[in-house]
Amino acid sequence: MTSTHEIDATFQELPLKRLAETALQRARDFHAEHADFRLERLRSQRLNLRDASLIDASVGDDLGFCVRVIVDGAWGFAAGVELGTESVVRVTEQAIAVARAAKPIAAERIELADEPVHADETWVSRYEVNPFSVALDDRVALLEGWSRTLLSEPAVDHVAAVVNQVQENKFYADSAGTTTLQQRVRVDPEVEVFGADNQRGVLDSMRTIAPPAGRGWEYLTGTGHDWATELAQLPQLLAEKLAAPPVDAGRYDLVIDPSNLWLTIHESIGHATELDRVLGYEANYAGTSFATLDGLGVLQYGSPHLNVTGDRTVPHGLASIGYDDDGVATQQWDLIKDGILVGYQTDRRMARLMGWGRSNGCAYADSPGHIPIQRMANVSIKPSSDAVSTADLISQVDRGLYVVGDKSWSIDMQRYNFQFTGQRFYEIQNGQLKGQRRDAAYQGTTTDFWGSMDAIGGQDTWVLHGAFNCGKAQPGQVASVSHGCPAAVFRDIAILNTTAEAGR
Repeated sequence: MTSTHEIDATFQELPLKRLAETALQRARDFHAEHADFRLERLRSQRLNLRDASLIDASVGDDLGFCVRVIVDGAWGFAAGVELGTESVVRVTEQAIAVARAAKPIAAERIELADEPVHADETWVSRYEVNPFSVALDDRVALLEGWSRTLLSEPAVDHVAAVVNQVQENKFYADSAGTTTLQQRVRVDPEVEVFGADNQRGVLDSMRTIAPPAGRGWEYLTGTGHDWATELAQLPQLLAEKLAAPPVDAGRYDLVIDPSNLWLTIHESIGHATELDRVLGYEANYAGTSFATLDGLGVLQYGSPHLNVTGDRTVPHGLASIGYDDDGVATQQWDLIKDGILVGYQTDRRMARLMGWGRSNGCAYADSPGHIPIQRMANVSIKPSSDAVSTADLISQVDRGLYVVGDKSWSIDMQRYNFQFTGQRFYEIQNGQLKGQRRDAAYQGTTTDFWGSMDAIGGQDTWVLHGAFNCGKAQPGQVASVSHGCPAAVFRDIAILNTTAEAGR
């Protein structure tokens, strides 16, 4: 247990172990080599305000169970929503039937990497106030207050305020004896202001850079982020952006803030080191990866400053959990060390397929109706051991741009050629910031870009950012994931003027 909170009482009152034993015993009756049972409740709510008026307070509550089996080396899976023994028996038999039907056409024999038994384990994420324990009127009132204050500013024409809140409960049991009971809470708040320079015909917006986090409602009221300061700065930042001159296309040195760099990590490192993608299992939908197996231990992924970990344990990480959906105790491991590719993300099936010992705990299903697949861990860059500030990094650049906040992005199907924009770009001249520039995007290839990393900030610049909406698989599944990183300097990067490019 990693939190002082208890598992939701209404979830614990469900007949979890009785239903699990019913499923596992029925799987034994059919001589399944492996069986697991997962019962899950996913509560979610999205609050969406436009100009201080609530336009959406939609609620989701997904409760159900699933059974997964391996019979004669083939997967079988089935799910249900009726929480009774007859339903569990029926669903288990459906999973057995699926495995038997799949056996003649299966391309490979399914086996799972070994994992110690984790019996009666409980894990709760780190948060203080469950959002669902706070009255809806109080949550809406907070967003209304923020919006009305921003609307009073001359530069602001419109305000959007959104917060997504999730409580995820999972009970897992398997035929080896592992049983886990878990609860995690996460929130994703975002405020965006919109304005116009009518004389120049410019419309634009400025968004908060506070990351989504594995925290509770306290995140919006004072713990983990200084909302008062960031919201107070938004109108002036928007006004500066509206008045800013466009960037001149060319090659620049970049200082990239974690609020932007996290997304580049996600797309060019996080997805590229998913082993199922590397082996071609995602090729039909989301592509493959340039980081192929022959590069393990030798591929120069980036400069020696680049040290990247996969981590499903970091506090407040969106992908942090105690045990994954294969029953594996989660962990941290190296993906890139001193710029060299040294690891991948795996689940039990992939780890056994490669003969690599234990899985590193990356199995996840986004609902009780979906089979677990290999999903991204919190993939993060380690900071410098020295006390290097963002100002120190900026001082090292004679001609460049300082990039803050994420916006749009594009990357190819092998995670190699990419382009990213940002919330704001500041010109750097002789180590000093000289105001915002508009319409900029940076472009590169993965190994060239990370190879150009010339300096990184210390621990004080390291921030855990991320997203709620990483998509993968067919049928599609959505997962939340965080990426921590320090500020960093990149040399000689191609910068596009996006308005000029769009006009071609």
